[in-house]
Amino acid sequence: MKTPTPRKTSTEKKILDNLNTAVLLFDKDLRLIHINPAGEMLFDVSARYVLGVQAMDILICPGDAVESRLRQAAQTRQPFTEREINIVLVDGRTIRVNCTVLPIHQFRDEVELLVELHQIDRQLRISREEHLLSQHQATQALIRGLAHEIKNPLGGLRGAAQLLEQELPDKSLREYTRIIIEEADRLQGLMDRMLGPNRLPKPGKVNIHFLLERVRSLILAEHPHGPQLERDYDPSIPEFMADGDRLFQALLNLVRNAVKATGSTGRVELRTRVLRQFTMGGKCHRLVLRVEIQDNGPGIPLELQERIFFPMVTGQAGGTGLGLPIAQELVNQHGGLIECESHPGEARFFVYLPLET
Repeated sequence: MKTPTPRKTSTEKKILDNLNTAVLLFDKDLRLIHINPAGEMLFDVSARYVLGVQAMDILICPGDAVESRLRQAAQTRQPFTEREINIVLVDGRTIRVNCTVLPIHQFRDEVELLVELHQIDRQLRISREEHLLSQHQATQALIRGLAHEIKNPLGGLRGAAQLLEQELPDKSLREYTRIIIEEADRLQGLMDRMLGPNRLPKPGKVNIHFLLERVRSLILAEHPHGPQLERDYDPSIPEFMADGDRLFQALLNLVRNAVKATGSTGRVELRTRVLRQFTMGGKCHRLVLRVEIQDNGPGIPLELQERIFFPMVTGQAGGTGLGLPIAQELVNQHGGLIECESHPGEARFFVYLPLET
């Protein structure tokens, strides 16, 4: 009589669920029977939707004979490792991983295959994040210094223009002092927008989907004839502590940019997911919220992609170049980060926010 394979103990499950490495387990027929949270995050899928699928349907490697390699490992019961292979995800993105396949068996039991995937381009992403954060902090320090040096003379200039206006005997000349006052106010407003809110955040319980629906309603009111605004929300995302008004403003800036890029005939998608064991800003967070804003516009020119979070940098005619830097600052105040990926015909902005209180 065949002894049944014991189920994973709670300790084994805890170990698997807390690994940073993606682990997938396949049965003798190469059907997926387990995937840990790191694997769900890597493939951007939910376990309940992929359990039971064939290995070839989830391990999509262009040019590689996945099925034959796995069956050979199961037959010979010999592990193997492949380095720097490309895997295509369901949304079309390609990631680079090191892959180790380990046959698991007990005496004459049927072989199961344990596949371990280590994403090697993740380190590149972490380095890019750290560079982006340091770049933003340096930019903000420069802006605050410049704003201090500009706002003080502006106050004196405006006050002098007001005094001069009162002393002018000819009222027709007041048109010129009025121009000075208005331009000083305009520069003052520009400095204030570049610096962002001057009050402390007021954290409270926030539902990210409530904020996104507010943004969507406002955009639909502003653009009743398009573009399409699609939603793909993860309903399991919990409420978290944040300043809802600031996050709303950050998301609104990003969605408005996407709408401008696509025009009335385009498509913008709002997507939410939870990431586990996610490194951000040099710190590993147990749970991180990711909000993705994707549009099918022309994409961001390559020469601008490294500079789009700098103030006054814009690829849109008539744009101020302040929407993205302000959004980045508002998200940074919550310990989060905004990233961008773009190629011709598509742009994606990712808002990452830690969910730990």
